[in-house]
Amino acid sequence: MDRIKILREFVNSSDNIVFLGGAGVSTESNIPDFRSSNGIYSTESKYGYSPEVMLSHSFFVNHTEEFFDFYRNTMIYKDAKPNLAHTALAELEDMGKLKAIVTQNIDGLHQLAGSKNVIELHGSVYRNYCQDCRKFFDLDYVLNSKSMIPKCDQCGGIVKPDVVLYEEPLKSDDITMAMEAITNCDMLIVGGTSLVVYPAANLVRYYEGDKLVLINKDSTNYDRYAKLVINDSIGKTLNNIF
Repeated sequence: MDRIKILREFVNSSDNIVFLGGAGVSTESNIPDFRSSNGIYSTESKYGYSPEVMLSHSFFVNHTEEFFDFYRNTMIYKDAKPNLAHTALAELEDMGKLKAIVTQNIDGLHQLAGSKNVIELHGSVYRNYCQDCRKFFDLDYVLNSKSMIPKCDQCGGIVKPDVVLYEEPLKSDDITMAMEAITNCDMLIVGGTSLVVYPAANLVRYYEGDKLVLINKDSTNYDRYAKLVINDSIGKTLNNIF
């Protein structure tokens, strides 16, 4: 049977769907991923450090100016627009079928497409906060800062992006919400992720239903557990549901 037809039947027979997504969801919006041959990790850093090091908590603390230079030039894609995957998921939510999106992305494209219940495991570039007084700032405040290191206009503290850096734990509330959503759903769609980044990849294990769908251009270690595997464009695949 045609895989898209099976996917459509799964969706039609479900009313509590959760989507777990990674960087592959946003590559179709021209945001590079991390681990592919064209990803961020494959580029030679002009700073003399690997991207993994530059996006770590210790680098942020010890080389704050270099961190922000790299962060502004590599991690922010303000002109990116939602693609077919984002809009399809927003439509499924409007239909009352999709109950939550659990994303590893920090680009805010799900919300821009209209999705409302989005659990951002790794935070968002659109939220930034003063490390001293906890005042929050938007992305423009960071981008338009006159100094390389953005400072709080209230107390002068360093404004940090509300994104989870290497060496930092995920927020326990986000993990709990993601676990509960996945445990209770009747269909889990995993898309655009190689499922190698933990603890996010481990969330799949909380799914207890029989409609696990993996949509990814490459195979994953979880393919053998899935009821349906589609190795194709996630945007095209999800858009063909309707």
